[in-house]
Amino acid sequence: MRLAGPFRIVALVITVGLTWIIVSILLGGPGSGFPRIQQLFTSPESSVTAEPRARKYKCGLPQPCPEEHLAFRMVSGAANVIGPKICLEDKMLMSSVKDNVGRGLNIALVNDVNDLLKFIRPLHEGTLVFVASYDDPATKMNEETRKLFSELGSRTAKELAFRDSWVFVGAKGVQNKSPFEQHVKNSKHTNKYEGWPEALEMEGCIPRRSTAS
Repeated sequence: MRLAGPFRIVALVITVGLTWIIVSILLGGPGSGFPRIQQLFTSPESSVTAEPRARKYKCGLPQPCPEEHLAFRMVSGAANVIGPKICLEDKMLMSSVKDNVGRGLNIALVNDVNDLLKFIRPLHEGTLVFVASYDDPATKMNEETRKLFSELGSRTAKELAFRDSWVFVGAKGVQNKSPFEQHVKNSKHTNKYEGWPEALEMEGCIPRRSTAS
């Protein structure tokens, strides 16, 4: 019974010693503050440095256009619910928000020319033509309209059919077919929406027309 007291003292010393060692490990050692404790309560996600957001340029392009080029981005309508968008040089020309789009063909003419949105034939030489379909681009198109779009540089205007998706940039007086055109056929086997194909998105840089004589 006389040894009970010393055993208690030894047990107390061991307990205090172990406690000190554990506290020292958690606190990171003398003079180090509380880094270990902070690490225990810091999630891995918060310790990772956030990556800087990718810079967007005119019309949301991932990189700037060269000099003497126009930045554009356009999206066709999605089914008959979401209207198309046409952006040029960071200016939204047509969109549902601007309330200037409708079903069929949405056409924006760019040449500082007014009162030509309803006409294709009298376009000025060099006028840029931006076209984005919405719902159905083809039902009201006749052979003359298809021919005029072909003369503006379209490859697929003559093939457009009911509820196809189509985006196109052409110009009056072009010698070759435009590289800025996308077309998706309306097909029940591949349609993204019930009765409509997917919306099309196209962006790029268009060379400015030289005004030199």
